[in-house]
Amino acid sequence: MSPSVGKTFKSASKSHVGMVRQVNEDACLDRPENGLWVVADGMGGHAAGDYVSSLIVDSLRSIAVGRSLDEYVAALKTDLLRVNAAVREETANRGVTMMGSTVVVLAARGLRGVCLWAGDSRLYRLRDGLLEGISRDHSYVQDLQDSGLLSEAEARVHPRANIVTRAIGVEAQLKLAIVDLLLMPGDSYLLCSDGLTKTVEDHEIREVLSHDEPGEITSSLVSLGLMRGAPDNITVIVVKVPS
Repeated sequence: MSPSVGKTFKSASKSHVGMVRQVNEDACLDRPENGLWVVADGMGGHAAGDYVSSLIVDSLRSIAVGRSLDEYVAALKTDLLRVNAAVREETANRGVTMMGSTVVVLAARGLRGVCLWAGDSRLYRLRDGLLEGISRDHSYVQDLQDSGLLSEAEARVHPRANIVTRAIGVEAQLKLAIVDLLLMPGDSYLLCSDGLTKTVEDHEIREVLSHDEPGEITSSLVSLGLMRGAPDNITVIVVKVPS
């Protein structure tokens, strides 16, 4: 491991089954010492979704950190492709229609970062009081929004809001989106499953994320979702880049 990997980052994570679901199909990985944070939101119901999200997290946890960020990200991408193939094989073995999971990954070294994702789990950045979505949902309603056929408010309540267009295990060839990031001192990053973003507004996320302690922020965000009835699992990770 490089001696400087993740050395300066402060982070915290929290996951909750919510108020309706019986099983938490979300999984997360909070490894500031490796400069790695992951949220996966499983799909397919009960053991299927739980299996896939846990497989993603357990697999990425075992990746050697490597000598450079580029090398590390290449290994993460290769592993996600391998997991995609394994999930498709398991789906066939179980004789079920679909097993899958969204995934959003933040990997960082020093002030360089990379975001990888597939699906509608998100990465946000708060910088100088401005909240920005780094990832862009791979979803049916996002496609409608991009075409000008749906507003953001309409997308929240659309009957097909849960349909994603990319995810681990869904297609034979996994397409990961990737964004390179320049991290700045004082930045705050939030990785979350859609259980949060369907219940908590962006302006509320911005307000809570502006606080100092990652652990307090994760607890506050999950509590907000629970107060709104939390019909889905909620998972959040907060990463702070020290000033």
